Amino acid sequence: MSNQKLTRRERSNQARTTPIPPAAGNSSATPEESRHFKLGWWSLFVFVCLGIVLEGMLAFRVGWYMDVGDNETHRLMLRLGHAHGTLLSVLNIAFAASLARLSLPAIARTLASRCLTAATLLVPGGFILAGLVTYGPEPGLGIVLLPVGAILLLFGIFQVARNTGK
Repeated sequence: MSNQKLTRRERSNQARTTPIPPAAGNSSATPEESRHFKLGWWSLFVFVCLGIVLEGMLAFRVGWYMDVGDNETHRLMLRLGHAHGTLLSVLNIAFAASLARLSLPAIARTLASRCLTAATLLVPGGFILAGLVTYGPEPGLGIVLLPVGAILLLFGIFQVARNTGK
């Protein structure tokens, strides 16, 4: 190899063909980090797919979804499930990404992890189940999952917030 300096194009070609090594921190990821990255990205995929299905039902004017009256409750509950699920998915990814920077005690880390996982399933799940079967203008029985998920979400966020900056 000569001592000649590479041109910009040669450096660009070399950068494209050189594999990028994994980040140093990836091999030492904690179980919570791995779980929340996986949960966050997979649930984000599911809830974005749900959003696409809802948009499709809107575009094709599916009667079950579009007709006025009782179906308004279907629409509202399903949209709320999609929106909350998407937001909680992103929260899981943010939680996983911030675990390496936070010095949470083991008990707080475990509690926050379990609460956020449960909330990610219960909150949007409650909305979606409540929207699939409605009783007139009232949501279905799945709505009872919502307060439990909301309390767990608050408790998980509290665990992280209380132990941040110590």
